[in-house]
Amino acid sequence: MGPAVVTPYALTVDAGIRDVLDADRLLHRMTAELALPEDTFGCTHLVRDDRPRIAVSLSLPARPLPDTLRERLAGYGAVSPGLPDAVGRAVLYPGASALTGTMTVAELLAGSAIARVTVLGTPEPPDPRTRMVTRDHVRPQWQRDELVLAATWALGGTLVPFEVPDPTPCCADH
Repeated sequence: MGPAVVTPYALTVDAGIRDVLDADRLLHRMTAELALPEDTFGCTHLVRDDRPRIAVSLSLPARPLPDTLRERLAGYGAVSPGLPDAVGRAVLYPGASALTGTMTVAELLAGSAIARVTVLGTPEPPDPRTRMVTRDHVRPQWQRDELVLAATWALGGTLVPFEVPDPTPCCADH
């Protein structure tokens, strides 16, 4: 899996998942079944070894996870301490559930743990007043200890998250 980022605030679960949407569903199922706090970060991580797959991680920003959580997570897959890497793709994060419909970049940043929005092919950040059509699927990635959302231009001068909610099968597992 590569060097783990060990912290008392994170655990990784390797359930042998090969599809990113299945990993998203697993994180949402864990949240519901385990009643995880709203400030939990849940990320997907690509595991590149002799058996490529997607692991998921759960972490809290400022306090250790409950001792019993490791035992409860074992029902989903192999559990290990820390994060598999520092560049996870966030599925669960503070404010994620409110990122629906259309909003401005400023509203997206103010209402969630996302720190920055970048626009593919442009060196400057978007104007905070630019409208973002979320498609109810906002998956930022960790970059240098902050969540960054990659976006692209769409019709009418709006932005959309680069990752689409329903990738075509030919591209879904890249």
